[in-house]
Amino acid sequence: MKPEHYVGGAFSGDGERDFPLIDPVDGTERGRVPEASRETVDAAVRAARRALQGPWGAASPQDRAAALREIADGVEARFEEFVDAEAADTGKPRDLAATVDIPRAVGNFRAYADLLYGRGEHAYTTRVPGWSGGTGEALNYTVRRPLGVVAVISPWNLPLLLLTWKVAPALAAGNAVVAKPSEQTPSTATLLADVIHGTGLPAGAFNLVHGHGPGAAGEFLTGHPGVDAIAFTGESATGAAIMRNAAEHVTPVSFELGGKNPALIFADADLDKALDGTVRSTFTHSGQICLCTERVYVERPVFAEFTAALAERARALRDYGPMISAAHRDKVLSYYRLAVEEGATVAAGGGVPAFGDRRDGGFYVEPTVLTGLPETARVVREEIFGPVCHVAPFDTEEEAVRLANDSPYGLAATVWTSDLSRAHRVAPRVEAGIVWVNCWNLRDLRTPFGGVKASGIGREGGEYSLDFFSEPVNVCVQI
Repeated sequence: MKPEHYVGGAFSGDGERDFPLIDPVDGTERGRVPEASRETVDAAVRAARRALQGPWGAASPQDRAAALREIADGVEARFEEFVDAEAADTGKPRDLAATVDIPRAVGNFRAYADLLYGRGEHAYTTRVPGWSGGTGEALNYTVRRPLGVVAVISPWNLPLLLLTWKVAPALAAGNAVVAKPSEQTPSTATLLADVIHGTGLPAGAFNLVHGHGPGAAGEFLTGHPGVDAIAFTGESATGAAIMRNAAEHVTPVSFELGGKNPALIFADADLDKALDGTVRSTFTHSGQICLCTERVYVERPVFAEFTAALAERARALRDYGPMISAAHRDKVLSYYRLAVEEGATVAAGGGVPAFGDRRDGGFYVEPTVLTGLPETARVVREEIFGPVCHVAPFDTEEEAVRLANDSPYGLAATVWTSDLSRAHRVAPRVEAGIVWVNCWNLRDLRTPFGGVKASGIGREGGEYSLDFFSEPVNVCVQI
């Protein structure tokens, strides 16, 4: 299915300016994507507002839960089509899309449908000083109402998963959505719109526009006076730009931004498990996940052994995908060159692989392990978002925590140790929104997810998402 806008229950796109959709595996053009005009974005916002004033605004929690389950069933029924589209847009291995991206997207809709049941409101009776005539008994209860029209801006690395991670709770809370996926990965968002088109969701409750960010669809949407909230996942610089755009209308935002995530490997850890986990956390999707590890700190007695084994595993990797674009490949390669200029030892990788097939026209870089840089080096400080990590030693638990926290980011971390007391001591001291102990990316959809410092604002997941996408209203009735 070719990428199209979906506005007010109808697909469109012909006649608008378009741009190429590039295959990151070989650099060829796969198709064209329509670039939403300001008028198209405005039409999507107006369609969302009409849905709130119509049947979607009157839908009960049970109605909304049923709609989410119908969407989940629709995605599942076209599972292979979604997998193919996700792998084609991103270049990631197909089995990764089939085991993570699409199942998690289905799970997002079902999880928020389930959360709508049993979400009770708070009621209590109090005697309070009355401003209008003395003390009186009153019944206070709290209801939650939707925010209204929600803009959802999602990234290219986990396109459907992270789109549905916001769309599902936004719809569950009763909002209408205008979504803009990354211009580099429009296909599964269009398929999702097609699935929704075949369900009972009222026209305008979900809308989709394609296009770029600055001076284009993203800016038109996030600065639109008819948008009541913005949920965004992406790099920190883009988040800052969206915040400036939203400030004019004091639009609330939920941001999940970048990371420069640390791994702490203690000498008492099961080193085989720590090695397996660090290979996963560093090189999954070629490092193009905000949760990936880019800084590895290893206790000195096992530093040499662990670093050598990690480098060997990096050199042995074969089934990995490309960078999303030529520009991103060039950015990652510029950091590889910068690492050498800053004095790094390249333990593995550091260049461009040669395959002898069509992939040589694509956007691949080698999985890379670096050592020997000071903590002040740019390669250690700045998010690279590629298949690369820097490994450094530490001597004490206190030093490990200090190194982990010495970053402008604070999204995720891993701690590898066999000492349960140490795990409980260290994990809460790490300045990150989520800390995994002896594992990585093990996610319960009900738990809070998000970062601190430059890694984000707010929390997503379970009730935390529903809280962002709805407004508590206290009702006080004097008895």
